[in-house]
Amino acid sequence: MEWTLVYAHHRDCCVKQYHTISELKNSGFDSMTASVPGCLEIDLMKTGKLEELYFSTNALKAQELEDVHVWYYTVCNITNKNQYLYFEGIDTFADIYINGGLVKSTDNMYLSYDVAANWLMGENEIVVHIKPTMLETRKYKTPAACYAQNYNYPSLYVRKASHMFGWDIMPRIVSAGLWKDVSVKEKKCNRIGEVYLAATHIENDTAFMRFYINAELSGPFATEYAVRVEGSCGDSYFLQEEKLWHNTHAFTFEIENCKLWWPKHAGEPNLYDVTVKLLYRDEVCDTYEFKTGIRTVELNRTDSTDEEGNGEFCFKVNGKKIFVLGTNWVPLDALHANDKKRLPKAMELLDDIGCNMVRCWGGNVYESDDFYQYCDAHGIMVWQDFAMGCAVYPDDKLLCEKIEEEAVYQIKRLRNHPSLVLWAGDNECDVAIEWANITLNPNHNSLTRNFLRRAVELHDYSRPYLPSSPFISKMVYKGKGIKPEEHMWGPRDYFKGPFYKDTFCHFASEIGYHGFPSPESLSKFLKEPEQIFREDGIPTDEYLVHAASMELDVKAPYAYRIKLAYDQVLTLFGKAEENFNDFIRQSQISQAEAKKYFIEKFRIGKWKRTGVIWWNLLDGWPQISDAIVDYYFTKKLAYHYIKRSQKPVCLMFDEPQGGSIRLVGVNDLPKNKTVNYRVKREDTILMEGTAVVPADSAITLGNLEIADGEKAFYLIEWEMDGEVFKNHYYTNIIDIDYQAYMRALKQYGMDEFEGFKEVLE
Repeated sequence: MEWTLVYAHHRDCCVKQYHTISELKNSGFDSMTASVPGCLEIDLMKTGKLEELYFSTNALKAQELEDVHVWYYTVCNITNKNQYLYFEGIDTFADIYINGGLVKSTDNMYLSYDVAANWLMGENEIVVHIKPTMLETRKYKTPAACYAQNYNYPSLYVRKASHMFGWDIMPRIVSAGLWKDVSVKEKKCNRIGEVYLAATHIENDTAFMRFYINAELSGPFATEYAVRVEGSCGDSYFLQEEKLWHNTHAFTFEIENCKLWWPKHAGEPNLYDVTVKLLYRDEVCDTYEFKTGIRTVELNRTDSTDEEGNGEFCFKVNGKKIFVLGTNWVPLDALHANDKKRLPKAMELLDDIGCNMVRCWGGNVYESDDFYQYCDAHGIMVWQDFAMGCAVYPDDKLLCEKIEEEAVYQIKRLRNHPSLVLWAGDNECDVAIEWANITLNPNHNSLTRNFLRRAVELHDYSRPYLPSSPFISKMVYKGKGIKPEEHMWGPRDYFKGPFYKDTFCHFASEIGYHGFPSPESLSKFLKEPEQIFREDGIPTDEYLVHAASMELDVKAPYAYRIKLAYDQVLTLFGKAEENFNDFIRQSQISQAEAKKYFIEKFRIGKWKRTGVIWWNLLDGWPQISDAIVDYYFTKKLAYHYIKRSQKPVCLMFDEPQGGSIRLVGVNDLPKNKTVNYRVKREDTILMEGTAVVPADSAITLGNLEIADGEKAFYLIEWEMDGEVFKNHYYTNIIDIDYQAYMRALKQYGMDEFEGFKEVLE
């Protein structure tokens, strides 16, 4: 279908309704050929009617479009009455007209919509009127107890990605559009509606399976129908067939010598090709095919922990503990119609860097099927937040019912993916009550403790549910213990300071540190990349906007982030280099060393500590941030440090104690591994040996004496299975000499700075 987009400011169109193509053509409003998937901003930029929003301070111009009405129209050719329009995603408040008549209204970006009508054979007019979100949200009366970050109050009742209203990692681009595909489909009179196949438990090599189907049947007798389920994975095969007595049916069966799905490094992510057939009088009337994996998943967690570590937050797959090395997944693009083209590269990075889990953050959209299929095939576990973040949402009937509908839709869409190991009610909404300084008990929140919990239990019994991340249990709320799972932001000062080194949590599901993008990348989105601060020490307007600040007020909520990144350089090196390229390298070293430390601290503490999900892999727009790959897919130094620190078998030094540092070997593989190792300072070998690192463990390989207060760069190398690996450690890494550090990086071939063109040197 070829679409046209028409747009007008509210003041110019609020007195008249436009339902037909002729009315829109005669309106006098601006129009253009539309991109679908797409949005208003993308098409305005394509036609030159809007400056590139990601350049300089142009993102602020998007706020001028928040009162704009958008119409999409096309002509659709219909050949039979069973056809319908399938809108995969509409952003957000829309009325859909067919041949001038209203057939559906939408109010949720996260849902798909089937739209049928009394079709005319042949050509039919389709008009989609998308109303301004910022005006529609005024119709809701937000209760006094609700709380949101400064720019996000409109998001509380609106089922639209929270970041679009402005976030510390995203610009404010509220947007409107058909952000996913629109297609014409046909419904069969006898068809499969839902299927769900999951293991209830596994004993030895036998999986005990439960299969569920819901079908639409046109015949009067359900007993004339049957369902056949067939699956294969290599030489493993199953076939089950049962007669139906109702359009909903479930049954159990066993698969002997089954091939289990395992997360990365724990085993193979085996997938079964499954075919479900609906039969009417022994003839196939509908078929549904999908891939799935056989596995069980648990989250063993206590409601609290203490300073001695008496508590737990640990994932188990197929009964085995899994140590988590993961990253937070933030929006692939501020304009989500661009997500699809950015996904393949992003997924390659996720796999390459060695993550076995990705946390889909609650301020984002729900990802595409391609995302989950990739995770299935590569053994990458998915922690899925429901789409809420950093707010006290109105816990009333209206919102609860909206989100329950959305949750059920997403659960049914995603539940056959073995990579999905957790549903989490929200991101940081329990702790948002503390930020709001109000006396609410998060355990009285019926949205996350009742509605979402019930949705998961009813529609997806194969995986655990966590009410919030981090979760404030009844015990923690009463002050009886510490949260076992935490988001470790804190002061973001020295990365080895007390906040980080003295944490009691078992699992960090967010932890990050800033790093500037490369000079090459900065020059793509800033007019004056080398001018970070004005003469008065305040960040320039360009840097404020890409911090990301929604306004140019230096007291705005996110305006602090440029100085934060700068101060982190001062903390590590004592001074910032005057040469711009050297300063950027300093910033990337600061970020890389910090994230390396966070990951290795948790790995050294295995199994007292059980996982770390750092923030974050990839920027969704050009900015100065915690991401380790910038918007243009240029890797920062931290990417390479993390890739080494996340090797399944890794050697690393613990922090100094009593004049020595402890060399630790960590093995996340299910087999013992023999390593030949050596530790060097410059060209001198200080430690060497051969050791067996047991499966799924962390052990001490030896101790190296160091001088009190020394600042030195140590190279750690080990050979395993014919391959050589390396890591490093810098003692007393604060107020260090930049040039000495750079010399060590170059000596050991670890100066992996990308995007530093010679022309900028």
